Amino acid sequence: MKVVILAGGFGTRIAEYTKTIPKPMINIGNKPIIYHIMKHYSKYGFKNFYIALGYKGHVIRKYFSKKFFDWNVNLIETGKNTMTGGRLKRLKKILSKERFMLTYGDGLSNVNINKLLDLHKKNKKTVTLTAVRPPARFGALKIIGTNVKYFKEKSKLDEGWINGGYFVIEPDFLKNIKGDKTYLEKEPLENLAKKKQLGAYKHHGFWQCMDTKRDRDILNQILRKKKIF
Repeated sequence: MKVVILAGGFGTRIAEYTKTIPKPMINIGNKPIIYHIMKHYSKYGFKNFYIALGYKGHVIRKYFSKKFFDWNVNLIETGKNTMTGGRLKRLKKILSKERFMLTYGDGLSNVNINKLLDLHKKNKKTVTLTAVRPPARFGALKIIGTNVKYFKEKSKLDEGWINGGYFVIEPDFLKNIKGDKTYLEKEPLENLAKKKQLGAYKHHGFWQCMDTKRDRDILNQILRKKKIF
């Protein structure tokens, strides 16, 4: 199964590093965060990666110019100013035939990928996302059972869960994305929730995004002390 990683954003909230490199290339320990993400998927046997490039994509290209394990790494330019949904839409020809996975290039977790996939197959939703407990600055999902009843990204409402990435997606979902300016987290997922086709895998374990320097420091501390990922 293909694993898509969104790796094209500007990373403006962590500009201390992203002036010279894209956010997925910021090191946690002595490896870029995108490496840790891919290593987690590969642990479950998913090694066919499609990285959606944008801002400073050449840095990622250079890093993956050498072979990593038995990974199949495909690097696709998706535009410097393209939004998250638009990047996925640009991969339509590659992704239109079968179910695939998707995540962001700036979030680490110890989510059980096999259990996530099993839930998706069982519930037969168009999209299943990984729901995680939020830091206070995030928005919320409202979940009943394994169904997302309400989706609002970075809202002031606190329902106790947020979108943590680590999606499983059916190819039909791509028709819900209009073009380059579409945010995945806006109309496409919001409308899917209204149609009761957005499922949630509740992950109670480790999850941490890297939006700021403080987040990076937290991840480095965790790596040194607990080796969760």
